[in-house]
Amino acid sequence: MQKGTSTAAGLLLGFTLDRVFADPRRWHPVAGFGTAAAALEQRTYLDARWAGIVHEVVAVGSVVGFGVLAARGGTVATALATWTALGGRSLARAGHDMADRLDAGDLTGARELLPSLCGRDPSVLDADGLARAALESIAENTSDATVAPLLWGGVAGVPGLLGYRAVNTLDAMIGYRNERYRKFGWAAARVDDAANLAPARVTGALTALLAPLVGGTPAAAWRAWRRDAAKHPSPNAGVVEASMAGALGIRLGGRTQYRHGAELRPTLGDGPAPTTADLRRAVRMSEAVQVGALVVSMVVALRR
Repeated sequence: MQKGTSTAAGLLLGFTLDRVFADPRRWHPVAGFGTAAAALEQRTYLDARWAGIVHEVVAVGSVVGFGVLAARGGTVATALATWTALGGRSLARAGHDMADRLDAGDLTGARELLPSLCGRDPSVLDADGLARAALESIAENTSDATVAPLLWGGVAGVPGLLGYRAVNTLDAMIGYRNERYRKFGWAAARVDDAANLAPARVTGALTALLAPLVGGTPAAAWRAWRRDAAKHPSPNAGVVEASMAGALGIRLGGRTQYRHGAELRPTLGDGPAPTTADLRRAVRMSEAVQVGALVVSMVVALRR
């Protein structure tokens, strides 16, 4: 089987595994990588950018090297790597669970669930705040947890899948602007931004294209993207959140409460603040975008 065909078949099989089984509940390889990266940090940490660069190169380079060796397993290896790297089914399930709890008036349960989606402080959020936090997380993680790994898999096969997941996991671990990681985590944050530049824009384009599936229009999604995305502090989250807001006809952004403090985020999109019904629409959009990203990635793989 030609390399491109094998990769495309592996992406399809891995995507199917994710849709059927979601993330492995025990012994997840990403959790194992996180444990190893934390242990490495004990040896590499210094309050300096160069130390963070070394940490990034060693951690991600080791995973990419493993991916090069694993790629010899062909379609099966690609399928398993895709299943490992994707989080689309779990993301959609968490979104539906959040909507169910909010519809039932179970704010305690909704607050307990929110940390699985994002780093907001759930204790200060009411039902509307929880819906908005979950929806923004669904939008951003559609790109980070599904579109980006699929695209990197299409471009670079197993090394691309595993390498991207390592980059994204390190950013989640150390890519913060707090006292400990402002310098050490600089490289992790910048590499993650670079790795997500193209995937975020593919996500935005697919969201605009598929907007009619949730009652929106491509024009509204594109308008919100073009007008509002650059206001967001993240070069990538702004694109996916603004296009989602435009597709749904809602308004995102505003005061955002994290555990480390509050931030005033720019307004993205027009219309009312999101409701639980809008959260369910966002999940449907996420699932549609995931399928669209699979098709794009398979085409990319076949053209390698």
